[in-house]
Amino acid sequence: MSRPVLRFAPSPNGRLHLGHAFSALTNARIAEDLGGQLLLRVEDIDLGRTRPEFVQGLFDDLAWLGLRFESPVRRQSEHFSAYARARDALAARKLLYPCFCSRGRIAATVAECETVTRDPDGAPLYPGTCRVLSGDEVLARIEAGAPHTWRLDSAAALAEVPAPLAIRRFAPDGVEETIPADPARWGDAVIARRDVPTSYHLAVVWDDAEQGISHVVRGQDLEAATDLHVLLQHLLGLPSPAYHHHGLIRDETGDKLAKSKGSESLADLRASGVAPDAIRAMLGFA
Repeated sequence: MSRPVLRFAPSPNGRLHLGHAFSALTNARIAEDLGGQLLLRVEDIDLGRTRPEFVQGLFDDLAWLGLRFESPVRRQSEHFSAYARARDALAARKLLYPCFCSRGRIAATVAECETVTRDPDGAPLYPGTCRVLSGDEVLARIEAGAPHTWRLDSAAALAEVPAPLAIRRFAPDGVEETIPADPARWGDAVIARRDVPTSYHLAVVWDDAEQGISHVVRGQDLEAATDLHVLLQHLLGLPSPAYHHHGLIRDETGDKLAKSKGSESLADLRASGVAPDAIRAMLGFA
């Protein structure tokens, strides 16, 4: 059997915090236990929030923790052309459609509905406003430069699935099981954004295939997204890794740590004199 390949894939839109440290250390431990290879990927498709100091910061923080990653380090911002080709291939098969709705318009449309179905993240499912636009209207809007995302036509996509989709789930010791996937609960998800030719969902499944990732280790907050990911893998003819979703590090209120909430960063902890061994011990990796 080939050597297992894992990856740690942070986004440089802020400094890493204890939650990232726990995920990186968990990846490192499982990679070692499986006799596998651990890669680092920089998921920097959010060009508006990515900053050079955050990119350098994640390298510094991970090195301070004593983590080593095998080359190469993949940066998603260097592969937009590949994601665009994948997007265009799906669109050519009528599995994607352009959506011209703003967030405000979607919210107003949903507010008029008697019942609202929500996706696993709690957001209302897209009501399909642009799915029914005529080809001429779509072409006219695009030629006029109207900003748009690309959404998955979930009904058309699921019609291409010959049998129920399944997720390979593995425990830290490598023992696997198969569980059913339910991508329909995501509805017509955004597959490519207005500003870049991809979304997290499209980029991550493409990169995992390109890098030969055999085992994905990430937080429980991304577990539900796996349903959509295995669907995209099927549609694009990509292999599906085995998945393990670890618990999250939470603050005193029970909320998960997040850059957007200003959770204390590893850089702050380092500046206050905390040693990397103390961080490892705090997170259960003494």
